[in-house]
Amino acid sequence: MSKRIQAKYKIDRRMGENIWGRSKSPVNSREYGPGQHGQRRKGKLSDFGIQLRAKQKLKGYYGNITEKQFRRYYDEAVRRKGDTGENLVGILECRLDALVYRAKFVPTVFAARQFVNHGHVLVNGKRCNIPSRLLKAGDVVEVREKARGIPMVIEANQSPEREHPEYVTVDGFKATYVRVPTLDEVPYPVIMEPNLVVEFYSR
Repeated sequence: MSKRIQAKYKIDRRMGENIWGRSKSPVNSREYGPGQHGQRRKGKLSDFGIQLRAKQKLKGYYGNITEKQFRRYYDEAVRRKGDTGENLVGILECRLDALVYRAKFVPTVFAARQFVNHGHVLVNGKRCNIPSRLLKAGDVVEVREKARGIPMVIEANQSPEREHPEYVTVDGFKATYVRVPTLDEVPYPVIMEPNLVVEFYSR
C-alpha cells in the first residue's frame, strides 16, 4: 500500500498553485514556497525544470502515487493508440480512488485513497480495497451501506465546491464510470500539461 510521506499542501506551495482548488490551500495566503528559502526570488526554469514541474504537479494531484507506479502508467499510455498525454490522463482518471473523488463520495483525493483502503467501497457489487484498481467503462462503484452515514461522506456529497464530470454518472451513493475522458473533460482546477510529462520521460 502506498503511504503519504509528505505534507500534501507542500506540493501546492512548491508549485505555487492551488492544484486541488480547495479554499483551505495555504497558497491562498502564502504564495511563496515552503521552507526557509521559500521566499527567495525564483530563477528562470530550464526546459528540464519545466517538464519536471509538470510531471510533479500531475503526479501530486492524484495523491501519493509512487514514481514507479506513475512511470508504469506512462509506459502503458505509450503502448496505447492515440495521443500519449491524453492516454496518460485517461489511465489516471480510471483509477478507483479518482472515481470515488470525482463522484463526491469524499472531499479529497487523499481521503479517497483511505476510504477505499478501509473497505468502504463496492465495485460491481464486490468489496474492493485497492485504490489503484483501474476501472473499465460500465463499472459501477458504490459506497457500502454502513459507510453512508460517515459525516465526511455526507458533507462531501452535499458540497457545492465540485461538480460531477460528464464521464461519471452518479445516483446517490452509486457511480458509474461511463467512458475514458479526454483531457479537456477532466475538471482540473489548474492547467495540467501532460504533453510536458511525455517530453520529460521521452528524453
